[in-house]
Amino acid sequence: MPDSYRFQSILKSILLPSLILFGPRSVGQVPESLGLAGLLKDFLEFHRLPSYQPDTYCAQVSSYDTTGGNDDGFSGKYSYLRRNPDSSLVLFDLKGPGVIQRIWTPTPSDDSLDFFIDDTLRPAFTTRYRDLFSGEVYPFVAPLCGNQLGGFYSYLPIPFSKHCRIVYKGKRTQFHQIQYRLYPESRTIKSFDPRLNPEEKKILDQLEKAWSADPTIALFSGNHPVTTYQKAVSLQPGGQTTLFDLARGGRIAGFELSPSSAFEGLHKDLDIRITWDGENRPAVYCPVADFFGFAFGRVSMKSLLLGSSGDKNYCFFPMPFDRSARIELIYRRRPGIVQQPVRIESTLWFQPVERNPALEGKFYSYYSSNTGLPEGRPHHLLEVYGKGHFIGTTLQCQGLRPGMTLFFEGDDVCRIDGETRIHGTGSEDYFNGGWYALLDRWDGTYSLPLSGSLDYSLPYCRTGGYRFFLADKISYETSFHHTIEHGPVQNNIPAAYTSVTYYYSDQAGIPQPAPEAGSTRVHRPDTFVLYPQIASFSLDGDIRLKTSWSYPTGGLTYSFEIKPGSVIRMSLAEIPEGEYSLDLDFITGPGACDFSIWQRQSRKSDWVQAGSVETKRIEQQEITQLRVDRLHQTISFHFKASDTKNQFILNRVVLRKRGK
Repeated sequence: MPDSYRFQSILKSILLPSLILFGPRSVGQVPESLGLAGLLKDFLEFHRLPSYQPDTYCAQVSSYDTTGGNDDGFSGKYSYLRRNPDSSLVLFDLKGPGVIQRIWTPTPSDDSLDFFIDDTLRPAFTTRYRDLFSGEVYPFVAPLCGNQLGGFYSYLPIPFSKHCRIVYKGKRTQFHQIQYRLYPESRTIKSFDPRLNPEEKKILDQLEKAWSADPTIALFSGNHPVTTYQKAVSLQPGGQTTLFDLARGGRIAGFELSPSSAFEGLHKDLDIRITWDGENRPAVYCPVADFFGFAFGRVSMKSLLLGSSGDKNYCFFPMPFDRSARIELIYRRRPGIVQQPVRIESTLWFQPVERNPALEGKFYSYYSSNTGLPEGRPHHLLEVYGKGHFIGTTLQCQGLRPGMTLFFEGDDVCRIDGETRIHGTGSEDYFNGGWYALLDRWDGTYSLPLSGSLDYSLPYCRTGGYRFFLADKISYETSFHHTIEHGPVQNNIPAAYTSVTYYYSDQAGIPQPAPEAGSTRVHRPDTFVLYPQIASFSLDGDIRLKTSWSYPTGGLTYSFEIKPGSVIRMSLAEIPEGEYSLDLDFITGPGACDFSIWQRQSRKSDWVQAGSVETKRIEQQEITQLRVDRLHQTISFHFKASDTKNQFILNRVVLRKRGK
């Protein structure tokens, strides 16, 4: 913790005792000790999400390349604070009181971690690095710990009273992020003990049961009574309607809009606008699809608090307000296009619980859509001044150059109260993932309670993710500025980014532009690149396969050993209908066999002679022209193979829309 922050903490404890450790207590009351049980409740008592955590310091230790390069863990050079005389590595070392709120890595190992908590000589506990996430060692279990998208994460809070040091007993480690919160010195913290007491075990069990159920208002309404409002509207193109107009203070416990399918499509022309207390700027104003975590105009996200389930969109962020609340839908007209009326059904749950402005912020979101990010500048997720806390974001990333999704190498960066405190190690890392474009890692749509992948498509060169913050919400006292890069260095990969950021604050962030047709239409590329590593293949005959990183394509090379009569079929199901030129990125050489392209029983190309004296990469050669539609969604490779010419080495398949 910087000395300046410690000084400010002491100064505030002298001058502003009513603001320190305020919580739901009377002024001057000494707070009770905070331990694992209280920290776990933040994952269950959702009504506490708007509550400020004043005078705390949120930051992260990570393996990011401090020189600005992309060596965020690959070599291990920036993956530790210092090396001990016995060659073990110190990953984390801070004085308390505080709590570790999240540990993430895509590269766990079987080496052990020593957690020194308060006692600097003997570890409080030791565990295999991998067992922080495996679910096999209690209390590091689901749903707070896990791995489904290539990134291993643990949200189990590890509080410490005086000091915490993490020592890795291996000789080399790679990627990691460790997020933490520090409290004022006057705060009493009960340090972590892996032998949970009965209360802590009970809360962890309750958490597992609650998070495994489908999201409903019963989980989020708490002990306060709920009034249900329902309304159905028919909305014409160019029109708008008020769904709810509440003229009393209180809070929205949740709301639903259905059907979800009404908000799908390439144009995203239905907007939601929410206004609190007659403020001159809306708290929420963006396409409905983007607010609920759709991916490129299609239903995608099913998180704990926000998303889509069945044919309903749901939002269970508690939204306190002082005097009034208005929720509107706006149907933007698209000139020259025939649009159909839509019928929307809505349900809202209201609680007559007044907001305490000293203790709680109002809910806001910030919408940002860049159809072409400028080189050298990151995408801005949020810029806000005042007091509050950041609770999450959804992000859709569209590459504007066909090929590998290299823009997703970009790091997230948070400046909190004017100080850079969080610097990530890569975009999928931020969303608790790891290793995009590899099987069963960051390779498709997948939803977890707090994070997930909205989409991953190499043919479209696009992806997206979401992440929400509960116990680990990032508090700020004066300002919060959050960005994410597009590209590994210097923001140099052409891309279009769309984000919605969610936060609680005493005021709205910088003004956001109103949604309009130019920024809300889903981008459709005219060139599609299929990498074999996550393409859908069917093999017939005697075929052997090896994969390698032999050529600089950004992806894996597939080397097939072919026997006579063998066929390889590749799916084109992701490719939109149209007429295309088909190009191949492949290898010629002494052992390469001739091949041709077929669609079902129709040969579409001449035989391509791949045999040559020298091994050579053919980066892009037009092989044939073909049509893709619902009856033609595959291509097949047929071969003229022999004992001496039996190799087919494929890097990429490229489909270029004809007439473009």
